[in-house]
Amino acid sequence: MVESEAQGRLPGIAPVSVVDIGSNSIRLVVYEGLSRSPTILFNEKVLCGLGKGIALTGKMDEESVARALQALHRFKALSDQARAATMYVLATAAAREASNGPDFIHQAETILQRHVRILSGEEEARFASLGIISGFYNPDGIAGDLGGGSLELIDIRGKDVSGGITLPLGGLRLSEYAGGSLAKARAFARKQVKTAKLLSRGQGRTFYAVGGTWRNIAKLHMEITRYPLHMMQGYEVSLEGMMQFLDQVVTAKDSKEPALQAVSKHRRSLLPFGAIAMKEVLNAMKPSVISFSAQGVREGYLYSLLSESERRSDPLLAAAGELAILRARSPEHARELADWTGRMMPFFGIQETDEESRYRQAACLLADISWRAHPDYRGAQALNVIAHSSFVGISHPGRAFIALTNYYRFEGLHDDGSTAPLSSIAGPQFVDRAKLLGGILRVVYLFSASMPGIVRNLTFRKSVSPDLDLEFVVPHEYHDFAGERLDGRLQQLSRLTNKRLAFRFE
Repeated sequence: MVESEAQGRLPGIAPVSVVDIGSNSIRLVVYEGLSRSPTILFNEKVLCGLGKGIALTGKMDEESVARALQALHRFKALSDQARAATMYVLATAAAREASNGPDFIHQAETILQRHVRILSGEEEARFASLGIISGFYNPDGIAGDLGGGSLELIDIRGKDVSGGITLPLGGLRLSEYAGGSLAKARAFARKQVKTAKLLSRGQGRTFYAVGGTWRNIAKLHMEITRYPLHMMQGYEVSLEGMMQFLDQVVTAKDSKEPALQAVSKHRRSLLPFGAIAMKEVLNAMKPSVISFSAQGVREGYLYSLLSESERRSDPLLAAAGELAILRARSPEHARELADWTGRMMPFFGIQETDEESRYRQAACLLADISWRAHPDYRGAQALNVIAHSSFVGISHPGRAFIALTNYYRFEGLHDDGSTAPLSSIAGPQFVDRAKLLGGILRVVYLFSASMPGIVRNLTFRKSVSPDLDLEFVVPHEYHDFAGERLDGRLQQLSRLTNKRLAFRFE
């Protein structure tokens, strides 16, 4: 019997896998395909600690090597089972610096039956920067990728990168060098960071934090501050807030603190050293904000393989468009709404920024993804799926705006317990904008039956009547759509906007 094609997968692309051999962990990630916003099909890591002892002995620990090779056997089998058409294998600081690195790489290539690309420090920095470029909208700042053996730093402005350097400040290496002494670790980190002259160019810009230890610091910050959206990509903390929190991480003694249980036991021991490294970097750079990235070297490497036109495409809109293909009744209708609502915003006094336009378009592309749910739960499902999907190229307030828009589109233009957490992230302006867009969608969906071809022929128009502000102009051939429910939706929008609205069939 031939297996039928999965309907929940995008057509026309084949899975690819990446094996990332780092100084602290080895990870296999299988992606749905090589695309602008790749979705993860499978993800597994093993904390082997290949970098353990290198600072003192110059060699990778034999037990760690044995564990790593065993993990690679499993990763090869998993990649094959996931039907990955191509496997890319990357190795970083431990493999390139250890005296027994060449022998380990030879064994790894034999197991995986693939060439292992050993990245230089400059290449690590470059691919980390491409990970930021692939995952953030118009990034501007300095990216720092903290691994187990090294710290890579690079300057990013839009799609331009410069000044990639590597420092021996990986969390594992720093903890071993210091022998558990936080004072010694701090002195060593400060000395190394002073050599990173590019950090002076980052004042007042963004520091993009990459790497497992730093992501766990962010995870701990979310737990302690009770942040309502546990989404790593684009999580931001002010410089002052981060510096104060790093002091807490460095001096934390009680590992039974409930929030610490959110961090794996192995990672927990490295948190103080990761915090020391970050604090020295931030002291030297003085950024305005720290933004954490779930995208790193792996995603940057895949991004480098895309065509120029694919790299130029918007990752948020690409992902939203793909989800519309997978889950909407009509992706064409979703695209129609994304275009049409942009033309309607000025009638309500809205002049969008480029970023606001992107978020509105994404909200429209995602406006019908929960249609298969029970009618009473479509809003809640849309809210949950959008808020927690692995979108990139979006801020947390933007993510909250898109989720709220589609909640209001189904549930009405009011707030309740479901909206409160995301409303606190979105802020008043995005909440108001989400209600406006949700209100407009509530009207036009009653014309379209979620199918294309009608909405593009509708428009708002300033009224010449002293009793009206705007007319919703509808071609006469659509007169049969008129009805009480349609009028009711338009009057909801009228009350929301304080504009007198009425239909005009002509």
